Amino acid sequence: MPENRTCGLLALGGIALAAALAVLGHLEVNDDLNPWSLTVSDFAVSDRGGVIDVAMAVLAAATALLIRALWRTGPGPDAGGSRPGGNGPGPAGGGPSGRAGRRRVAGMFLAAWTAGLVTAAVVPTNEPGLPMDTAAYLHRYASVVAFLALPAAGWLLAGLLGGGAGGWVRGLALASLLLAGAMVWSAYPGERMLIGLAERLLILAEVALLGVLAASLARRPAREITPVRGA
Repeated sequence: MPENRTCGLLALGGIALAAALAVLGHLEVNDDLNPWSLTVSDFAVSDRGGVIDVAMAVLAAATALLIRALWRTGPGPDAGGSRPGGNGPGPAGGGPSGRAGRRRVAGMFLAAWTAGLVTAAVVPTNEPGLPMDTAAYLHRYASVVAFLALPAAGWLLAGLLGGGAGGWVRGLALASLLLAGAMVWSAYPGERMLIGLAERLLILAEVALLGVLAASLARRPAREITPVRGA
């Protein structure tokens, strides 16, 4: 089995496992915690080292496999209309070097999402109701980086995937950005109104985005262009 297919299938399994663990983590916490007004991090800190933290680590590992699969897949169609083996140059960014550049930048955004997940899993936020300390701020901004980096990666990859998968990834990336904006509004002028709901919808959109990416990359052929040196 080609390596990109293996990585894509393993990533799909990891994404599904992470989702199941996150649901389980919500079922095992204190009944006094309200999922509509408290974030996933608030649930995780009440069960430090529990299944929600494990779910974040598993999701980060699945993304690392996606990055590997991304670098092993073929160029594929481009949003500008250029395809491998096509005649004549496509619009700006449509040639093999343009697609390689998009993959490189998208891979960097996926790496930022992975690093943000790992940091948020290792460094806990504060207990609900307590003032934020340095660790809580680090946790918050690592989460912000992760939440914004993934839709950015998805938007770049949507044009490379093409077809229905590209459309789904682009739509989920846009939904993620809108939900991230709703979460920011809730965190500041909205006085945390329904912040838990906004965050869970955001996570659902981003996990679905990862799932579509994993399924699409698993079906693509091994890359047909020379890997970028040092990538």
